[in-house]
Amino acid sequence: MSQRKADGPAPHTPLISVVVPCYNEGEVVAEAHRRISTVMRALDGYDHEIVFVDDGSRDHTWDVLTSLARADNHVQLVQLTRNFGHQPGMMAGLREARGDAVVTLDADLQDPPELIPAMVERWGQGWPVVSGRRVARHGDTRFKVATAYVYYRLLKSLADHPIALDTGDFRLLDRSVVETLTRLSGDPGFVRGLVGWAGFAETSIEYGRAPRSAGRSKYTLRKMASLSHRGVMTCTATPARLPTAVGVAWLGGVALTSAVRRRPMPVAAWTFGGEALLLGILGEYLRLVHHEARGRPPYVVARRDRQHAVTPVTALAEPEEQAS
Repeated sequence: MSQRKADGPAPHTPLISVVVPCYNEGEVVAEAHRRISTVMRALDGYDHEIVFVDDGSRDHTWDVLTSLARADNHVQLVQLTRNFGHQPGMMAGLREARGDAVVTLDADLQDPPELIPAMVERWGQGWPVVSGRRVARHGDTRFKVATAYVYYRLLKSLADHPIALDTGDFRLLDRSVVETLTRLSGDPGFVRGLVGWAGFAETSIEYGRAPRSAGRSKYTLRKMASLSHRGVMTCTATPARLPTAVGVAWLGGVALTSAVRRRPMPVAAWTFGGEALLLGILGEYLRLVHHEARGRPPYVVARRDRQHAVTPVTALAEPEEQAS
């Protein structure tokens, strides 16, 4: 039996996980590993792991990853059966990651791994979420820059919870945040929206996004539109409430016009407003069903004070707790 040292057990070395989803990134994944590994090995006082998730690649991505794993015991690999998409791939990596903090990073190196030490420093100061905020997008088309700028501000104005502006999926998450996200069931949909929904304190680090170092972007216009749609549908109930607003406004306009003209408007005018209002009421019921079907808890506990000892926790409300 080994003897415990007089000064007690050795202190815990924090583990930082870096999750990297990959889809047909055979041209760049080795360089991504080199830069991430260089940064993490230089991070004094921390251990690290790099979790690569092959999201059903059809090129030689998996062959490169297996070679990297044989040469570096810090590399962990996950291979999905097919291409499920960027967001499910990222969630698969979060579920595999063991770190006290987890950094999510794309393999294309547009988001610089060299910012990870600054994120870890902010995490050490007590921030559970540290996001990379893009102040410049080098290499992106003007159309992509403009649409991203408008979309995130529109989403922020409509969302039912906070949405960080100009941030993607390059961020550091504390273990408590990761456990909250990975305990949710169903399709993750829009991970950056889930981070805002969880409500943990968030700070950001500004940077200029670089062009891809190799290969082509896998985010086609269709995929960007799909992600944007998922963001709206998972972060706000405004579309479901739109028929109600239209119906009320239309009926109000018809009633006002009738009063001004001092004669009733045609039945068809009233009918449209009534139909829109009824659709809005049905939309409200569908919204409630959708909310329940997602299985998200009504709240997330950040910490508890028990016997004057405040400890950070992550607790999801159980049905029995809600009824009490």
